[in-house]
Amino acid sequence: MAETLLDVKGLTCPLPVLRANKVLRGLAPGEKLRVLATDRASVADFRAYCRETGHALLAFAEEGGVFSFTIRRRQDPPS
Repeated sequence: MAETLLDVKGLTCPLPVLRANKVLRGLAPGEKLRVLATDRASVADFRAYCRETGHALLAFAEEGGVFSFTIRRRQDPPS
């Protein structure tokens, strides 16, 4: 399963999380989104976002001022 890439470098809080939320809503449950951001606040923002929404923050890394987050879309609750 391929992952979707979202580049939000240069955007500041809360835009990286808002853009990621929009993309995640369009993904199927279990699909992955990789987000590239430069806003240092995005580290705490994505941790809190995933904790509150049930999406899984699978990986986090920082290299050269670019933060990379890999998020797996949550499974939809049974109807």
